[in-house]
Amino acid sequence: MTNPSTPMKTGFDVIQSYLKTLDGSPGVYRMLDSESRVLYVGKARNLRARVSNYARPSGHSGRIARMISNTASMMFLTTKTETEALLLEQNLIKQLKPKFNVLLRDDKSFPNILVTTGHDYPQIKKHRGAKKEQGNYYGPFASAGAVNRTLNQLQRVFLLRDCSDAMFESRTRPCLQHQIKRCSAPCVGKISPEDYGKTVQDAQKFLNGKSTDIQSRLASDMALASENMEFERAAALRDRIKALTQVQTAQGINPQTVSEADIIALHMDQGQACVQVFFIRANQNWGNHDYYPRVGPDVDAAEVLEAFIGQFYDTREPPRQLILSNEIESPDLMTEALSGKLGRKVELIVPQRGEKAELVESALRNARESLARKLAETASQSNLLKGIAQAFGLEAPPQRIEVYDNSHIQGTNAVGAMIVAGPEGMMKNQYRKFNIRGDDLTPGDDFGMMKEVLMRRFKRLLKEDPDRKLGMWPDLLLIDGGAGQVSAVASIMKEYGVEDIPMVGVAKGVDRDAGKEEFYRVNQRPMALRHNDPVLYFIQRLRDEAHRFAIGTHRAKRAKAIGATPLDDIAGVGAARKRALLAHFGSAKAVSRANLSDLKAVQGVSGALAERIYAFFHERS
Repeated sequence: MTNPSTPMKTGFDVIQSYLKTLDGSPGVYRMLDSESRVLYVGKARNLRARVSNYARPSGHSGRIARMISNTASMMFLTTKTETEALLLEQNLIKQLKPKFNVLLRDDKSFPNILVTTGHDYPQIKKHRGAKKEQGNYYGPFASAGAVNRTLNQLQRVFLLRDCSDAMFESRTRPCLQHQIKRCSAPCVGKISPEDYGKTVQDAQKFLNGKSTDIQSRLASDMALASENMEFERAAALRDRIKALTQVQTAQGINPQTVSEADIIALHMDQGQACVQVFFIRANQNWGNHDYYPRVGPDVDAAEVLEAFIGQFYDTREPPRQLILSNEIESPDLMTEALSGKLGRKVELIVPQRGEKAELVESALRNARESLARKLAETASQSNLLKGIAQAFGLEAPPQRIEVYDNSHIQGTNAVGAMIVAGPEGMMKNQYRKFNIRGDDLTPGDDFGMMKEVLMRRFKRLLKEDPDRKLGMWPDLLLIDGGAGQVSAVASIMKEYGVEDIPMVGVAKGVDRDAGKEEFYRVNQRPMALRHNDPVLYFIQRLRDEAHRFAIGTHRAKRAKAIGATPLDDIAGVGAARKRALLAHFGSAKAVSRANLSDLKAVQGVSGALAERIYAFFHERS
């Protein structure tokens, strides 16, 4: 039996002991520390050969040497092929977030444009998420802003509707979009289904990169309309041609030799990396996005770029070409993995000259500039965190500051909000909102709301990270309020046994002016910072960001509540049946007054559901 006081062995000897159990199979290995936390996930064509490299006592970079010295155990999983090992490796890295791996931290999905089908007058709209709705999808676009700009341009050129089917069916006169020449008003018969269908086809041709053909045809139609003295139609066509020209000009990069590709450029400096991705579809630039993967000080570019590509396309569909700024470690393996995912060949290209090289240089320039800005911001942020520590007597600069606020109107639709800041600025993926649930709270009881938010926050922390090893615990709490709020928070912290976390209440001064804030701490006198102190401005920004997030959350909740009806409380009445009922009767009140036979007449409402709806309203009354 192992003596608990005996330290667990780590390092080369531990790794050496696994060699006799391994063969030359491909697979994935995990290196774990003495507390079974995953340090590193790697793939191998030959597990025995790869692990034997780690068993050598010399010849390693500083990062690998530190990793080996911390390794107390290893785990292995063999695969049929090295390609399977690559896919499994990237999947495990995203799940486990090992300390010594290159890690892509921003993994949000990208929006698309959807042209619906199954309707005489198809709708064009932004779509994000699973492609479950029937229609044709175009994308990805780099951001919601890029989609919105393109949709705005498409509406100016092709006059397609963007309203929902329910709104379309309920219109009796053209909406504002028609008046500002962004829609052809199919809802009230201003255009036939055949003519509208032609404009939909033109929009789809444009999204497929055939804008030149459309422009030529529109020019011919304009000339013909002018000859026939249809001057109003000719003017409308002229405006569409002008809008189409502006679209093409605004897109900037419109490569002639690249129809479908992602341009991926990497720049590294001072132990940090920026990857810039340009999305080229249908010979058009559909936006760009920068990423900052977590890297070590001695990781080479080939490893970073390969890790980025593997994790980036783990949940995304790759294009036909990836045009890269530099080589990766296993290009053939990555090509095979991505081609298998897409079901057709994917090329990885590192161009040396021509238009593709110019595109890479443009992406690389953006990566350099973005990383330079981030490094400057990080340096500034580091100084501010040091100032926070000095101002409030903290032992070290905080790595995670949590700021709390709440919002309500006379106690209704109350929400709490938490924002998080750290060495890299605002950590928006860590923001949290809390719907205030306390039934015993007095409307407008800010103390009670704050107490509920903090209780829920720390109860969850104690459950998910009791040992404080996952980086989820704050180093400093900023509370919007004075002595009363700080005292309330202190009592909560004492109740949960976490009294070691510093907290500061931020209250407006006597004149409630920004710049005259007073700061409250437990068992200490209030203090203030000089009016031109950068730390004061930083705290003001944190407080304002928390307030903005809380207000936005409250407004969203209030808007949802305004749109709610009693129908939402009836089991079996989802969004589609709710629309059908409201379209048939005009309002929820009219539904509540309807008799059983009328309810059964609504499309999509079965006899059993009609009886349930009827009973719901009549039992209540």
